[in-house]
Amino acid sequence: MELHRCAYDVVSGWRGLPPPAIDGERTLVLLFGAPELPLGDALAELRRVLPRAHLLGCSTAGEIHQERVRDDSISAAVIRFARTDLRLASAPVATDADSRAAGVAIADALAGPGLRGVVVLSEGLAVNGSELARGLGDRLDPGVIVTGGLAGDGGRFHRTWVLHRDRPTAAMVTAVGLYGDHVHLGHGSQGGWDIFGPDRVVTRSAGNVLYELDGKPALALYKEYLGDRAAGLPTTALLFPLAILRDAASHRVVRTVLGVDEATQSMRFAGDIPQGALAQLMRSNVDRLVTGAADAALAARPRSPGRPVLSLAVSCVGRRLVLKGRTEEELEAALDGLPAGSTQVGFYSYGELSPIASGRCELHNQTMTLTTIDEDGAA
Repeated sequence: MELHRCAYDVVSGWRGLPPPAIDGERTLVLLFGAPELPLGDALAELRRVLPRAHLLGCSTAGEIHQERVRDDSISAAVIRFARTDLRLASAPVATDADSRAAGVAIADALAGPGLRGVVVLSEGLAVNGSELARGLGDRLDPGVIVTGGLAGDGGRFHRTWVLHRDRPTAAMVTAVGLYGDHVHLGHGSQGGWDIFGPDRVVTRSAGNVLYELDGKPALALYKEYLGDRAAGLPTTALLFPLAILRDAASHRVVRTVLGVDEATQSMRFAGDIPQGALAQLMRSNVDRLVTGAADAALAARPRSPGRPVLSLAVSCVGRRLVLKGRTEEELEAALDGLPAGSTQVGFYSYGELSPIASGRCELHNQTMTLTTIDEDGAA
C-alpha cells in the first residue's frame, strides 16, 4: 500500500499531489473539504492526475490534516492498494425517512465475496444516522467493518454535501467497499463527556425527533439548562449533548442536536431517541476529551507494525466547539497513539459511524472515531 497526503486552498492550490503513476482501479482518494469552498478547479486538477481513481469525500466542520485542523481548505489522502479491490456505491436520502432504505441500498450494492470493510460518508442534516447504520447492518455480514461519518457545515447547520460522480451533492449517501484478505481495518470510538443532572424519561418521541421529557416540552426544558446560551440554538446545544439509555441491558449512546422547532417545542437529533428511554444531559471535560482521542487510537492501532497506515479521523463538531484553541491536542493525541509515520486525514462531523462491542455499526455523537487501514503484501 502506497500513501500520499495532499492539501488544497484557493491561494496555494494543491500541495503534495502524487505522481500520475499512482493512478489505477485500486487507488482511493479520501477528500474532505470546507462546505463553501469552490471545488471545480481543485477537482479538475485532481482528475487530471488521477483519472481512474475512486473518489470519496464530504463537507466538513473543519478539515483534519495530520495533527492540524484547518478551515477553507481540502485535506486528502491518496491510497494505492497492492492487492485490495474497491467498489463505490451511493443512495439518495432526501429525508430522515429515507435513511434505512439508503443503508440497505448501499449494503446490497457492496455485498459480495471478500468484502472486508465499508467506509460511509453521508449527508449530514437530512438523515437519521441510527437508521442508516441499521440498514447497513441488516444486510451486511457481521464480520464486515463499517465506519465513517455524517458530513458537516461548520456551526451553520444549513447545507452539507458528499461527492457523487465528482460533484458536491446534497441528500446523498456514498460509500466505498474494500475487498480481499490483505486489507486490515481497525477502529476505535471514544468520548470523554461527563453526565450531570437527573435521569429524565423520554415520554414522547418519533424516530430522531424528541418532543417531551418527563411529560414536558423538550425544547423548553433544554432552554432552561442553556440559560443565556439558548439564543444560539441549535449550535449551542452541541455543548450539552444527551446520553440515552434504552434499557438496563443496553449501553449509553450520545446524541447531538441538529435542529429545533419552536412551533412544536421539539428537537431533532442525529440519531434515534427511543420513547421510554432514559436521557441525561452531558457537559465537557477538556482533558477527558483529549484522553478519549488517545484511547480511540489505542483501540484502532494496527496489530502488525512496520506497514504504512492510514488513519481516518472523524471527530464531532461539538468537541471542536468545546476544545477551541486546544482542538489540535486531540488530533495530536490520536496520531501519537498510532505507529510512527502514520498518515491522518479526516473531518469534524455531525455524527460518527463505528462498530460497538457487538461488532455492529452504530451512530455515535461527540466522539473521536478512528479507522485505521493497512495492507499486507504492500507493493
